[in-house]
Amino acid sequence: MKILLPSINLLRGREKGFFDNFLGWALTIGRVLVILTETIALSAFIYRFSLDRQLIDLHDVIGQKQAIVKLLKNNEEKYRNLQERLTTIATLTQEASKTTKVFTDIVSLAPKDVAFNVLAFSQDSVKIDANASSITSLTSFIKSLRVYPHLAAVSIDKVENKTASATIAVSITVTLKQ
Repeated sequence: MKILLPSINLLRGREKGFFDNFLGWALTIGRVLVILTETIALSAFIYRFSLDRQLIDLHDVIGQKQAIVKLLKNNEEKYRNLQERLTTIATLTQEASKTTKVFTDIVSLAPKDVAFNVLAFSQDSVKIDANASSITSLTSFIKSLRVYPHLAAVSIDKVENKTASATIAVSITVTLKQ
């Protein structure tokens, strides 16, 4: 037989101490921190895969564009070559028109009794070998050359009197203005 005795508790309700409270709080917050850290790590891992996918896609796009550039390289070279040739042609056309104008002006400056044997153009000068029937026509031709605006200098290289043909042979070098 058992006898029940009333129990007397001299300690009031035993309260939890600071260490017990801190330990419970730390374990609860610790779990939350571990879960948050794992969530962040998993998010970063997934984000890295998306960045890797974007990087691979960009490399593919770059490769495609490089192939297009390689295909168009020959066309670009042809186009640039054509542009250079057109520029050269334009420059030569301007120079040719200037040369043609100077040529026709020199011929038109000569009196009727001056006959040209040689009229040679170089880069910056004109060589003229001519025959004149009189000294006055030769003098007027030389004066006309000296006042012509596109000529810088006129020099008479050789004058020869040909009595057999009754003409004066002259060699003139004319320097062109740049």
